[in-house]
Amino acid sequence: MKLPNSKLPHLGTTIFTKMSKLAHEHKAINLSQGFPDFSPDPILLDEVTKAIHSAKNQYAPLQGIFSLRQTLCYKLNKLYGSNYQPETDITLTAGATQAIFTAISAFVKAGDEVIVFKPAYDCYEPAIELYGGKPVLIQMQAPNYQIDWEEVAAKISSKTKMIIINSPHNPSGKILQQKDLEKLQQLVKDTNIIILSDEVYEHLFYDNQKHYSVARFPQLAERSFITYSFGKTFHVTGWKLGYCVAPKELMREFNKVHQYNVFCVNHPMQVAINAYLQNEKHYLGLAEFYQQKRDFFLSLIKDSRLKFTPSQGTYFQTASYKNITHEKDTDFALRLIKEKGLATIPISVFNKNQQDDSMLRFCFAKKEETLKAAAEIINKL
Repeated sequence: MKLPNSKLPHLGTTIFTKMSKLAHEHKAINLSQGFPDFSPDPILLDEVTKAIHSAKNQYAPLQGIFSLRQTLCYKLNKLYGSNYQPETDITLTAGATQAIFTAISAFVKAGDEVIVFKPAYDCYEPAIELYGGKPVLIQMQAPNYQIDWEEVAAKISSKTKMIIINSPHNPSGKILQQKDLEKLQQLVKDTNIIILSDEVYEHLFYDNQKHYSVARFPQLAERSFITYSFGKTFHVTGWKLGYCVAPKELMREFNKVHQYNVFCVNHPMQVAINAYLQNEKHYLGLAEFYQQKRDFFLSLIKDSRLKFTPSQGTYFQTASYKNITHEKDTDFALRLIKEKGLATIPISVFNKNQQDDSMLRFCFAKKEETLKAAAEIINKL
């Protein structure tokens, strides 16, 4: 049989899979893929055990169990002054990536344009292309990674169906400020453009920064999907559980796709997370927890030849290696694994046309001993 033409002929294995595989093969310290190497809270694990043994092991409702939807809407409305309703405005998903894919597939059709800011997490563009859409790429420049809103205005056209934003931003660690969201709000006023806001690191912001969720801006929220991740929030990336909120008219279309994709997601874990969320400290304390890790890591490498500005959010730190070598970032990252035993992510893979700014991304969601061992390697470069 002759295989049909690929819908994504230019795509291969993700950089995260490649670097983690190489890290394993070369027994390298893995600061590449964004997962913690420490255990989640035992209280959360106990709640899962209780849920599994309390007959909560069959299908959950399509949108997720009502008690969790109620808890999450209360949380969002309290934090951001929004007005999401658990009956209509929220759906539990198999991680944020599924939520992003579902929102795109529900609305993007052949010929539609979707504005994406680069460097960008790698799941956005394939989903757009699968449905015949055209990613319109706007490159943010290292090391500040600020959005040029004049360029955005110039790129908006009658074909623009959606704009995707991400804050706190992976891979740069930057946070969109109030003026950014206000400018976006102004640009989409009187249009039918949908906003897809990736806010999986909503609780990971540092140095007295503030997370300006789209949910804080009513005129944006009324046209927006916002996606979240329990995996990122509670150190359980392997659970693949997240959620999405949007006004009911948008969520109705979202659920038309969701019901024929996964239909529903892990029932006992929803029960456990709902119980765990009743204590607000379990998520409001995360900024301090991760800032300590960021500060610890940066204190260890402050005298290295890497050049960096402390990350504003996420659990990633970017750094320039221009003082070390003029190699391509992909070549240098590969050599770091094979010769030095340290895995990182080269930023060019997230950039428009693989623009190389001699930047690497490090994940600091690791145990102190892991960060110490990585710093020893970095300080010898």
